[in-house]
Amino acid sequence: MVIFGGSGDLTRRKLIPALYKLYTGQRLPLTFNILGVGRTRYEDDSYRLHLKKNIKEFINENELNSNSVERFLATIHYISIDQSQEKEYVLLREKIEQLGNGTENYLFYLATPPSLYEDIPLFLKSAGLDKGRIVVEKPFGYDLKSAVRMNKIFKGVFSEEQIFRIDHFLGKETVQNILALRFANGIFEPLWNRNYIDRVEITAVENFGIENRGGFYDSTGALRDMVQNHLIQLLALVAMEPPVAFNEKEFRDEVVKVYRSLKPMNNQEIAKSVIRGQYVGVDKTIKGYREENSVAAGSHTETFLAMKIFLANWRWEGVPFYIRTGKQMPTKVSEIIIHFKSTPHRLFSSREECPEQNQLIIRIQPNEGCVLKFDMKVPGGGFDVKQVPMEFTFDKLGGVPMDDAYSRLLEDCISGESTLFTRSDAVEESWRFFDPVLKYWSDNTNFPLYGYPAGTWGPLESETIIDGGKKWTNPCKNLTNTDLYCEL
Repeated sequence: MVIFGGSGDLTRRKLIPALYKLYTGQRLPLTFNILGVGRTRYEDDSYRLHLKKNIKEFINENELNSNSVERFLATIHYISIDQSQEKEYVLLREKIEQLGNGTENYLFYLATPPSLYEDIPLFLKSAGLDKGRIVVEKPFGYDLKSAVRMNKIFKGVFSEEQIFRIDHFLGKETVQNILALRFANGIFEPLWNRNYIDRVEITAVENFGIENRGGFYDSTGALRDMVQNHLIQLLALVAMEPPVAFNEKEFRDEVVKVYRSLKPMNNQEIAKSVIRGQYVGVDKTIKGYREENSVAAGSHTETFLAMKIFLANWRWEGVPFYIRTGKQMPTKVSEIIIHFKSTPHRLFSSREECPEQNQLIIRIQPNEGCVLKFDMKVPGGGFDVKQVPMEFTFDKLGGVPMDDAYSRLLEDCISGESTLFTRSDAVEESWRFFDPVLKYWSDNTNFPLYGYPAGTWGPLESETIIDGGKKWTNPCKNLTNTDLYCEL
């Protein structure tokens, strides 16, 4: 496995810890080498020492074993080259051949800035390293035009079966369990349509800023960073039709059908249905976005985005999907809320005090699980009803270990299983829907960018896109890793 960007943040925080878990679980091939590639000057030993510190930081103490760590580190090597220079790839080929002992079973991982995505495949081809598979992080393209160009470049070097466009959200157990919840239970699927569902909310927010990613984020923004890939994938899992079989073709065919049914928005609809915001500092203790390192002083990059989306198909016609993402929110949470329609007549007067009807909450993080909210009678005289939760969290499965997303997806890459990876047509269809939004922003520089104080739920204007005077469903701020549901 060759990791471009081997000295970078993603490698030390995610990839190496995930590979260590696969190694200790004996889920890697017997002859498996890891080669880090980067500009930082390391030798094999100094690189291993650098990674050893990070393994101890990002792996739970009960999973660490000093002998296993040393044996794992012995499989790791490093080469320092300028990844933007084609001539350097001759040195890379020589290093790979030295480690591979004649094998051409390669897995290339692009953990680099997106500016290198179009160069690396071509440089690999020129060096005769176009065998094996290639994994590329998001964002895959900057807009529709660049995504089409990138697909053409990658397919000019590798076949579609060799290309793994990774979205770590699809590696999360709860995301995969959306399919099980829908298609393995007869009680949900008959209700999963416009006749019984009022609206769907999809939220993925974080309680921190852009950290040290100012240079990347200021040229990307929330739409490119989260919405065009992560959130639209979650929407597809909620909205898709049952695949004939759960395999890479049938599953990904249904995802593409959802993207093709996204109802295009004209300029008037974009102006009314899309709200963008940017966090501002609070009491000089928290930096505003424009005060972050490597961010332009007058930047108009959005750190918050909320939008209303409709699907033009038989199942979902008229049902709004509300999606939002943001930095510097009150808590870190990713969840999907299915709001079922109200009963046709409110029989119990106390029900007026709680206008929300039944909800199914699917929590993706931090405390994976789901909760179904429904009404029950309060004990005692009268006939008062109260909404109560019936909840499940994965820690109740009796100690069954849960993989982190990268471990699951890396194992799939190694085995060639591409079901949970994005296909080229899905990338382009997604961009085809979001491109008009980006163009409208570009053509209308006065499109509102609302400031919101760090630590709040974003600009109040985001409430205006929800129909019927309803509001976003905000989880409580003190979420823990054990409680799924708590009162606001």
